[in-house]
Amino acid sequence: MKHIKYLVLFAAACLWGLPFCSNAQTDPGTEGDGDFTLGPNYTNAPELTVRPGVPKGAIHTFTMNSADSKFYPGISKTNPGATVPYKRGVTVYVPSQYVAGTPAPFIVVHDGGGYVSRMTKILDNMIADRRLPVMVGIFIDSGGSDGPGSERGLEYDTVSGKYAEFIEAEVLPKISSDYNITLTKDPDGRAAMGGSSGGSAAFSMGWFHPDLYHRILTYSGTYVNQQSPVNPDSPHGAWEYHEHLIPQSAAKPLRVWMEVGELDNRHTDAESTYHNWVLANQHMAAVLKAKGYHYHLVLCLGAGHVDAKAVNETLPDALAWLWRGYPVK
Repeated sequence: MKHIKYLVLFAAACLWGLPFCSNAQTDPGTEGDGDFTLGPNYTNAPELTVRPGVPKGAIHTFTMNSADSKFYPGISKTNPGATVPYKRGVTVYVPSQYVAGTPAPFIVVHDGGGYVSRMTKILDNMIADRRLPVMVGIFIDSGGSDGPGSERGLEYDTVSGKYAEFIEAEVLPKISSDYNITLTKDPDGRAAMGGSSGGSAAFSMGWFHPDLYHRILTYSGTYVNQQSPVNPDSPHGAWEYHEHLIPQSAAKPLRVWMEVGELDNRHTDAESTYHNWVLANQHMAAVLKAKGYHYHLVLCLGAGHVDAKAVNETLPDALAWLWRGYPVK
């Protein structure tokens, strides 16, 4: 009977995409979990420096046209209802150690163009040092503009699974086909990352689709009320994650690394505004802790919104923590 019970649990875990069914996942332990403070002085991490003898991954770029998208054909910030064409840049990093035909873990990075230079150096160094798996980096830009009513706002600030579905249907298949890459279907081998609204988009990918993504990394995550158009199911936008959604839901198989600056956006605002980034990230940490998640929050003293000095010091360690438990071959 014990064996039957085990098989039932195993099948259920696989059905729901839980780490129980992963061929790769091991217990990540609790090292690095919790709340931390860093700064106010910062130093660039050594992994940002190109090292002689370290193999360099291949970098590919392409452009996606909004007219080809069934998910995001383009919107106008000034003329609601109008379709405005745009182009979306995508960069793909493929480590030199990748063997064609092997299912590769990967990380999707929102506002990707701003991260390519530092991230590719970090990935080269950390993969060579066997501190990260041989993983693909997918750096994807938004459709443009910012804030409520914008294409970027629609994609990133909407509290739903639509953006993850867009990536799955329109981005990953093109990358696999064009560059002969087999991307893993195992959610334990898939990560999403972003700063600001790109961070809340990364969390939404995992929250609504834990069958697709288990690992989330955010800088100055916009866990505030910035959703447009307004959705009555989530009237306070991404603030709902820590206000209602996480506390009122069963824990999901997510591993979440977060950073926020001490002087982040609207850090002096009252909680009643639903727009204080510092409080929002601290509330996220509190509810994740209460639910037993593996999470890491670092408050960076003297730092502002997605502050480059904080990113450049913390990103390698953030990636190492994020991928704990996944095998490095």
